[in-house]
Amino acid sequence: MAVFSDNSDEWQRLDWNLLKNGSVHLYYRSAVLIEDAEWLKNHGYQLDNFDCSKWETEQAMHVDFASRLGFPDYYGKNLDALNDCLRNVAVSDSGRVLIFHRYDIFTVKIPKAAWHVLDIIDRNAWFHLLFGRRLFALVQSDNPSIKFPLIGSRAAGWNPREWFNKSRGL
Repeated sequence: MAVFSDNSDEWQRLDWNLLKNGSVHLYYRSAVLIEDAEWLKNHGYQLDNFDCSKWETEQAMHVDFASRLGFPDYYGKNLDALNDCLRNVAVSDSGRVLIFHRYDIFTVKIPKAAWHVLDIIDRNAWFHLLFGRRLFALVQSDNPSIKFPLIGSRAAGWNPREWFNKSRGL
């Protein structure tokens, strides 16, 4: 089953415009993120919001993932286990979006884990796409210059409305 049809009308949709460039997208302005999240919700996407400013440790991040995404009790609370559980996480027919608020705070505290989480999401998003399921992440940062090493084989790109530096106040 195709994730989208070969109909040019679909090419104007927010989800198509996001997914055509990868599965992890950065946001600076919360208002832009909220507007896009509302569009996704109105189009049937399941949204999972995470306040990353509360992730003082990698363990806290794993506990939050487990509780919000309904991971099994045997979840190992490590990055390998996160990869395994995201592969098996339920994704509705419309899709599922992981929304990370204040990811910049977590990135400063634990940069290696912050990158690995995004890489794991990207890897599993492609896995889900093989079965016609849409899984992707919206990552909000109060740092308009935040960057990550390549995620999968792609760089995390800014959303279409904040792609230009000037739209993020730079």
